[in-house]
Amino acid sequence: MPHNDEPPVSLRIFGKQSRYLREQRGMTRRELSALVPYSESLIAMVERGERPPKPGYVDAIDAALGADGLLRVLIPDVAEKHHPAWAEEYVKLQAEALALHAYSTHFLHGLLQTEEYARAVFRSRRPSLDDEEIDKVVQARLATQQLQTRKPACRMTFVLEESVLLRKIGGRHVWQGELHHLTKLGELHNVQIQVMPLSRETHAGVDGPMTLLETPDHHTIGYVEGQQGSYFLTEPDDVSVLSHRYGTIRSQALDAEASRALIQRLLSGEA
Repeated sequence: MPHNDEPPVSLRIFGKQSRYLREQRGMTRRELSALVPYSESLIAMVERGERPPKPGYVDAIDAALGADGLLRVLIPDVAEKHHPAWAEEYVKLQAEALALHAYSTHFLHGLLQTEEYARAVFRSRRPSLDDEEIDKVVQARLATQQLQTRKPACRMTFVLEESVLLRKIGGRHVWQGELHHLTKLGELHNVQIQVMPLSRETHAGVDGPMTLLETPDHHTIGYVEGQQGSYFLTEPDDVSVLSHRYGTIRSQALDAEASRALIQRLLSGEA
């Protein structure tokens, strides 16, 4: 079933109330922006419920609109979370998973990222995030990596497109640090990393990235993330298709030893 990607109700309510107060005062977004240290575009996103307002923003808008605390009382309900609302459920399921299997096509899965690489990924996103937002999402991502050493261990397999390893996100220093990190992760008994070589002439992964999670009650859930939202696949027929596809992708990729050797050649400049 598609995951509902509508903004949370609390953000939509806050946005409508702040817009109503602004319009009641005959004020445009540009005029309001001139009274507060926030851009017209940010005000528009908050009013549409697309961006959670920080407490400082709420205080400034409440004062500028003469709301007498009407907006400030909503701060606990619209407080910014570490993860986007649509990702909260996935983060919870991932933390509890007995097994995780992921196929990556554009950048490394979050569980494999160094702090520097994660920061570079979030800096690449558009619309841009400010430094404070980046710090929060990076720390939240690093916190999920406790799954690597959790007891009981989570069984994890990853298939990475070779192009993911070739792309120097964050620059050469960050890239080299990430490759070293991958070789260390590959030594964990519960982690297996494989690379899908660019030389493959047949490829079962043409439909894009995917993740399969085994829940504590031994059900498998598929998860597919896109540009503006995500999907959980729970129907047995759908999960069966993804499981078969992932199995084929793994069989087409280099095995773990050959993948590790490729990463080491990249580090040495031989590949």
